[in-house]
Amino acid sequence: MGRAERKTMALVQETTLPNGMLVLTREVHSAPVATCCVWYRVGARNERPGITGISHWVEHMLFKGTPDIPKGEMDRLIARNGGTFNGFTSQDYTAYFETLPADRIELGLQIESDRMVNSLFDAAEVDSERTVIISEREGHENDPEWWLSEAVMASAFQIHPYRNEVIGWKGDLRAMTRDELYNHYQTYYMPNNAILVVVGDFDTNALMPRIEHYFAGLPVGPAIPAVRGEEPEQQGERRVVVRRPGAAEYVQIGFHTPSCKHADFAPLVILDAVLSGAKGMGFGGGAQTNRSARIYRALIETQLAAYAGSGFRAMYDPYLFELDATVQEGHSAAEIEAALLHEVEKIQQDGVEPAEMAKVIKQSRAQMAYSSESVTQQALRLGMWEVLDRYGRLDTLLDELAAVTADDVQRVAQTYLTERSRTVGHFLPTAEA
Repeated sequence: MGRAERKTMALVQETTLPNGMLVLTREVHSAPVATCCVWYRVGARNERPGITGISHWVEHMLFKGTPDIPKGEMDRLIARNGGTFNGFTSQDYTAYFETLPADRIELGLQIESDRMVNSLFDAAEVDSERTVIISEREGHENDPEWWLSEAVMASAFQIHPYRNEVIGWKGDLRAMTRDELYNHYQTYYMPNNAILVVVGDFDTNALMPRIEHYFAGLPVGPAIPAVRGEEPEQQGERRVVVRRPGAAEYVQIGFHTPSCKHADFAPLVILDAVLSGAKGMGFGGGAQTNRSARIYRALIETQLAAYAGSGFRAMYDPYLFELDATVQEGHSAAEIEAALLHEVEKIQQDGVEPAEMAKVIKQSRAQMAYSSESVTQQALRLGMWEVLDRYGRLDTLLDELAAVTADDVQRVAQTYLTERSRTVGHFLPTAEA
């Protein structure tokens, strides 16, 4: 068949088609359903000034139909066959998925193969979607926290494209052309830059010929342009203040940290759990278990903040460890900033007790398990990790988390959560609020 196959993770078969497209299949026979998803290695990190938001816009355009599946027909086909579908764009990737009764999963293959090469970029649809996306951005602009996040990211990242919101800057959205969108599509949304993941109740030997039928003959796209925006080391604290109408003051703090491929990724995940509770590190999963976590006890139970938390995400390039809070009335952003940093300093100076470590590691491992319960979640996690690092990372993450020690957590807090590497943002409501 002209393909290379090998198994590097239990239950997952890896196949590379002649055009370079990677196929990952996993049989799960617990329910008669299956999920088909296609991941493209393109997102906001692949954009430059002038075309920010282009990946998100192209994502929208791939729902506008092809010659064989006109606009609106995709929705009807999926609904008629008892399925659901969606798509999303992030800084590091774009993905589309269909979850269907297992005996209808070929419909997902048909849709994704068709729009990979035949999507229509009608000029009138491009202009219509321009209005939709600008309106979407303006909806975000009603949220003071969104304004603050955009300002913090643009200050924390001076060079790297992570400084831009996925939706893009409004000036770029107004100026983008149909040809720019179509060229972006023809460059990045091609088999050699794609990963097909299928998880569910099927027989792999029977399904692979259908996958090859739909995808193996698709043309190879051009070489993918390298991302060259390496962020220089920050040389001191940066501060931003946003003043706009709003109901409350907000605080956001970001510290530069390594990518998910770094050995300190797992200790930073556990540090995040110590501060504000374990998260699923993926799609779905249980609620954040934060009521016994340090930030909740220090800022919310004491009524300093209406909300407070931390966040650390798996990213392809070095990103940020984040702290944020909504200031309770009667308190100030400066006061809340000091309270957040005090919780960090306590870990830097005193470390974490064994009982607390055992609890947060158990919670983190449980959250990872919860976020892999459905076939859709499993497919999405496989695709995400293959884009960010390698899908086999799902084999090792639980062990990585279990191996984290209290010394590791204290060390990464001391190494990365420093004044030199942080960017602090305050949102202060203006009088007209």
